[in-house]
Amino acid sequence: MIVSRRGIALTVLGGVAVCAAATAAFIAWPLPRALTAPIAQPALTLTDRDGVVLRTTRAADGSRARWMPIGEMDAKLIAAFVAVEDRRYFSHGAVDWRAVARAAYHDARAGRVVSGASTIAMQTARLLHPTPRMIPGKVVQALWALRLGAHLSKQEMLEQYLNRIQLGQGAVGVESGASLYFGATAREVSVGQAAMLAGLAHAPSADNPLVSPRRAQGRRARALARMQGAGVASAQDVALAAEEPVLAAASAQRFLAPHFTTRFLAEYGDGSGGGAGEGDAAIRTSLDYALENDVELEVKRTVLDLRERGVEQAAAVVLDNRTGEVLAWVGSPNFWADTSGQTDMVISPRQPGSALKPFLYGLAFDRGFTPASILADIPHTYQTSTGPYHPRNYDRRFHGPVRARTALGSSYNIPAIELAQQLGAGSLLQTLHLAGFASLRESADYYGLGLALGNGDVSLLELANGYRSLANGGVWMPVTIDARVTRTERPSRSESHRVMTPLAAALVLDILADPVARAPGFGIESALEFPFPAAVKTGTSRHFTDNWAVATTAAFTVAVWVGNFNGRPMDGVSGVTGAGPLMHRVVMHAAERYEPGALPSPASVGAAQAEVCALSGLLVADGCSSLTEWFAPGTAPTVHDNWHRGGGVTLPAEYAEWRSQGGDAMLAAAGDSTLPATHVASSSGRAPSFHISSPRNGDRYGVPPGVEARFATIALRAEGADARTVHWFVDGRPTSANRLALVAGTHVIRASASGAQSDEVRVAVER
Repeated sequence: MIVSRRGIALTVLGGVAVCAAATAAFIAWPLPRALTAPIAQPALTLTDRDGVVLRTTRAADGSRARWMPIGEMDAKLIAAFVAVEDRRYFSHGAVDWRAVARAAYHDARAGRVVSGASTIAMQTARLLHPTPRMIPGKVVQALWALRLGAHLSKQEMLEQYLNRIQLGQGAVGVESGASLYFGATAREVSVGQAAMLAGLAHAPSADNPLVSPRRAQGRRARALARMQGAGVASAQDVALAAEEPVLAAASAQRFLAPHFTTRFLAEYGDGSGGGAGEGDAAIRTSLDYALENDVELEVKRTVLDLRERGVEQAAAVVLDNRTGEVLAWVGSPNFWADTSGQTDMVISPRQPGSALKPFLYGLAFDRGFTPASILADIPHTYQTSTGPYHPRNYDRRFHGPVRARTALGSSYNIPAIELAQQLGAGSLLQTLHLAGFASLRESADYYGLGLALGNGDVSLLELANGYRSLANGGVWMPVTIDARVTRTERPSRSESHRVMTPLAAALVLDILADPVARAPGFGIESALEFPFPAAVKTGTSRHFTDNWAVATTAAFTVAVWVGNFNGRPMDGVSGVTGAGPLMHRVVMHAAERYEPGALPSPASVGAAQAEVCALSGLLVADGCSSLTEWFAPGTAPTVHDNWHRGGGVTLPAEYAEWRSQGGDAMLAAAGDSTLPATHVASSSGRAPSFHISSPRNGDRYGVPPGVEARFATIALRAEGADARTVHWFVDGRPTSANRLALVAGTHVIRASASGAQSDEVRVAVER
């Protein structure tokens, strides 16, 4: 069959006519009412435990769609989007055919798509009716743009576009974007803010200020140039706008408790399973915002106080011991500062230093050690798989034979390494895993004995919950940030497990709450002292890169971190001078809202007290300085300390060797006051009736690193007279104080009481 040219032409013309008629009908067909209706996205509202609104969101990023009539929008914002996205918007139709021709020419020359010629109407069509970013999709997009242009005015089209444009971090529309990035409203924005939002339309995910402030600044600069070129911003406007920060000042917060709510949304998403998803929903979290606000201010204050010593960051978390609810969570001083502000040190693992020692001692107490057990704090070399290991104490001194109570309370390193050697690094790692330190993912061989000194990375939240297990009788339970679970509801057995016995936990708490036990290492009247029972511990990682401090009461646990996200060392900031003051202030704020209560007593879990000699830990004998110590059933010493009466007890060989190498002098230099007073003898070899028992003749002292001068003192004590009648003389001058300040030089000390004169004691204080 032969088809004439005329027939082909008629067929083609007919097809074109049909397509034209169909296109015209499509364009003329009324728009579905629901298509252009304002977005009504369900909102998820997070509140604190008392109903204070923390954050309203639909996505895990913290923003949601917020519809605003175009008549209420700032004119600068509208002008910015038109200048950046479609400069000839008000002079062409829904499709800019001149721009289409120009784009086709450039694309043909380049052999690839370099220009899309999308108008605001076409972009609105894509937002309302998504299509593939290919040529067929572009055709459909253009048809929809023509249809929208036939039914919507230019103002109505802009309202649809500006309320639907994606601006990064889940922000939908200019009102949501202005709120998220600037803590502002689209009703009133600066030229720089308008340019920033308009610039984000091209690459909202990669170039928004929360992801990359540098790229966002570049986007804003290009938008400002287009605004100036379009005549909607002057050169002066552009210059001033370029000086604006890409994010709002810290005072203009977008939502409250940002690190906590970000973590909540990351864990629970949009609240599925909790009632969210069908209409608006509110979720009550565990947070106490009044306490959270206090903690945020203290974290910022700490950084300001320590900035000259190289400190830029800090973090804190507070837990309810009974329920495991998070009461406060501050991951950095300023969430909105820049990209580093979003780093959350509550969950970012770092080395905790000595803060892990209590779990080592808890394991030791369950293995038969007691707080009176004598541990060796002397020079020792340990052979490890990586070579010889020479542990040192923080004060670079050796303290000789020390009781476990003093070793833990004063956080001596060498006794901890000795314990780890005896108990095994594997056993310690298992205990730490039971205590919830899931971040310790390597093997015991990898960490070695250094695990006792915190050479493995853990998170602040893990540390806080580990200490919480001590307050809960040695039982670990998970934390929760969701208060929808009944507060009285206890975790099931599958969710909780035992870390150590109740007795071991009580002994550890008793030591950590003992100011006498920590005085040799930290002095007195430090940030670790409280007017109520509190077990406290600090930790400092190698090279002063991380400071930690933890305090647990019967009611709550506080853990804080001070340091730098980039790992840069601080300028000699220790746990007691860096993290300690922050921990102290946070604990006092928490105590204002939650009664601290009394920590579990060793007596309540079966321990009994016995009087022992301070130096040997054996049963008290005549002539030794004694003290009272707790013992588990069957662990109290059965041998009396007869050493002071002529040698009934022999020191271990390691001590004998150490003493032969000058260990007694080292002990004196360390300022150890636990040696019995009978070591001071008269010329006849017997202790005088009235004599000075502290300090001892020939003692040498040095101020421990990180201890303020006002805390660097030693007790002045005399025996043989009522302390109330004793008068002291230092370097020939009377003093009313009963403590000697550690001032460099040699000092002569005498005492008198009721006419009797004491012996004369000479001590030296090193510079």
